[in-house]
Amino acid sequence: MSERVFAIVKPELLVWARESAGLQLDVAAKKAHLKPEKLDLCEQGKERLTINQLRAIAKVYKRPLAVFYLSRPPKKFDALRDFRRLLADGEINESPQLKLEVRRAIYRRKVALEMHQELGSHLPKLELKLNRENDPEMTAVRVREFLRIRLDEQKGFKTDYDALGRWRSAIESKGILVFQTSKVAINEMRGFSISEEVLPVIVVNSKDAPYARIFSMLHELTHLLLKESSLCDLKERNSLYESTQIEAFCNRIAGAVLVPKNSLLNEQLVKKNRHSIELPDEIVSSLAKGYHVSREVILRRLLITNLISEDFYRKKRAALQKEHERHLEATATSERAGFAPPDVKAVSEAGRSFVQLVLNSYYQEKITLSDVSDFLEVRLKHLPKIEKAVQNKFTEAGALV
Repeated sequence: MSERVFAIVKPELLVWARESAGLQLDVAAKKAHLKPEKLDLCEQGKERLTINQLRAIAKVYKRPLAVFYLSRPPKKFDALRDFRRLLADGEINESPQLKLEVRRAIYRRKVALEMHQELGSHLPKLELKLNRENDPEMTAVRVREFLRIRLDEQKGFKTDYDALGRWRSAIESKGILVFQTSKVAINEMRGFSISEEVLPVIVVNSKDAPYARIFSMLHELTHLLLKESSLCDLKERNSLYESTQIEAFCNRIAGAVLVPKNSLLNEQLVKKNRHSIELPDEIVSSLAKGYHVSREVILRRLLITNLISEDFYRKKRAALQKEHERHLEATATSERAGFAPPDVKAVSEAGRSFVQLVLNSYYQEKITLSDVSDFLEVRLKHLPKIEKAVQNKFTEAGALV
């Protein structure tokens, strides 16, 4: 029987890594398949983890193994320098799930960076830079041109999932990692971004509707093009008077990219009602369907272009908010949400860009099959289906969206 190899790490690093992941000791131990007593003794320095146990801990905490061999815990690092969240009492209290998803995104980015370096890849920096002092409508034109999605292409999408896949693919093509998560409550987080010189990150909540995720991606993309990070929630995204100028700017850009001013003004349904301060619900719904956006985005764009009154917008927005809250309650209590196969879930969460990078690294013998399983968080028996999925652009079933 081979002798076990113990990991010589400082106890305070174990404590720091667990607490920064937002996990209680018993929860962390269960996820790492350890007895709570064992982990507690290791954190006290009375016992040691084996190398394999430390690897399991690192995977749970979404930390590279090397971080546990630092001389001391790093100073607090806020990946999200500018953030927004849903708060009833004004207190900032991130859930363990949200903390873990932020850590997961940072970990995946580090993994991607290392694989690119091993492959000798050229990592481009974002070539477009935005300035909040510039005209929002003209800025949105630049963003759309940057992503190279034509208006006729957008209106030709068959479904909202087609639209989501295409917008995500366009953003990923600019060297941005776009991940999805279903582990955080939608009323806490709709999306966040991590601004970096290379391989910046966008994460959106897959519990959201496809058109809402598109808006979140473009909102977060605007943050990245402004060289800022953010965390976006449900409450402030839907408020009439956004809490900060930058959030208002990012919302304005996202809406203008999706529904360009000139295009909206030239819509026949709009022209026929040009002198009305209100529009029938069926017109708003028709426009939303055509652009693959929410009705609120259409209403907001109509308000910005002075095609409806603010009173009408307020009334309709309040009705939509109540409708959305009912939908969230039904979703939270429903058991009919469906089950995504592991291969579909892996590609949907990690994104085509990241999955292809992992596969290329394996094909060129830079990583092992075990690494592939760890990085994609899936059992190897699902790999053939994953390989087949990434050969396609995107699918309505959601494999790449």
